[in-house]
Amino acid sequence: MMEISVQQAALLLLISAVVAIVTRRLRLPYSVGLVAAGIVLALLPFSPVVNLTKNLLFAVLLPPLIFEAAFSLDWPQLRADLPLVLVLASLGVVLSAGVTTAGMHFLTHWPWASALVFGALISATDPVSVIAAFKGTNVRGRLRGLVEGESLFNDGTAAVLFAICVAAATGTPVSAWEVSLRLVVVIGGSLVCGAVVAYAALLLAGRTEELFVELTFTTAAAYGSFLLAEDLHLSGVLATLVAGLILGNTRAMKYIPDADRQGIQSFWEYAAFVANSLVFLLIGIRVGREHFLRGWLAVFVAIVLILLSRAIAVYPCCGLFARTRLRVSMRHQHVLFWGGLRGALALALALSLPPEVPERESIVSTSFAVVAFSIFVQGMTMKPMLRRFDEVPE
Repeated sequence: MMEISVQQAALLLLISAVVAIVTRRLRLPYSVGLVAAGIVLALLPFSPVVNLTKNLLFAVLLPPLIFEAAFSLDWPQLRADLPLVLVLASLGVVLSAGVTTAGMHFLTHWPWASALVFGALISATDPVSVIAAFKGTNVRGRLRGLVEGESLFNDGTAAVLFAICVAAATGTPVSAWEVSLRLVVVIGGSLVCGAVVAYAALLLAGRTEELFVELTFTTAAAYGSFLLAEDLHLSGVLATLVAGLILGNTRAMKYIPDADRQGIQSFWEYAAFVANSLVFLLIGIRVGREHFLRGWLAVFVAIVLILLSRAIAVYPCCGLFARTRLRVSMRHQHVLFWGGLRGALALALALSLPPEVPERESIVSTSFAVVAFSIFVQGMTMKPMLRRFDEVPE
């Protein structure tokens, strides 16, 4: 069943193009403009009936966004900072989820099961929102690599946490051994899926000099790695991340001429633009249809907890590396803290919750409110903050 028609997609892309022009002239973040446009659309009587669902996000929109980001990552820099990125993406996510869970239970009196599920799905930073925010700042170098790398890698931890918490919320017993095994299987299996699909695409692409055929192989790698991992109940984000890193590596792409490589890069930048536009417009449309006033206390508490838990995740984890070559300056730690945006991934997980999860509607509504705050408040203030730290030119 199609969740978005060709006519609807064309209309949304036309709107996104107009928003891109307006936001550039107003010097606003593109993602903020798209969400605002989506909210306005939702309030109009002729608003397009399109829903942001997990199927639409995972099957259509997320693979090109993750692949393009990974394809463009500075692998030597990421490899140098990999221990720090992995600690932020694992220990940081667990700490964040724990603080959020405890806070939602004690301050809003949600059942433990509901608080656990919400803490798991909202704990990881969202690669779509983070990458969109930083693309509009022209930030390069280590800082951007750390922020984007963490947002791409933490999906594996969050996916395992979410699956465990949903199982607990629906009455399925889960042991510590099963948790550990599941984590190893998800991470290891996702890495293998991404690597196998990427090297298969490279092998085939190296046998042709046709740009469009090479583009087809990279497209198959992006979607194939993601969907294969998801079908095997692994992490599609991790699998596509690995595929993009392999195909974006200069040495791995030695079989493809430089001119064709530029064409591939341009194609994926456009594909990411299209997917990005649709994601944020659809988020705005759904936010515009939510009624947050009914659960204002839970929303307020959740926003405070998200910021507190992010601080507890970032500063101690970076402190572990304070006396090593991976030391992170305090101003970069502040950017990591404030740049931990939540977005489409959290919403997709919230919408996929089974009906028997306690407080399901409150979890979904609160998740949308947190994402709206993240995009508007954190997204709007990201560039001024970076400018104050001399990270972007005036």
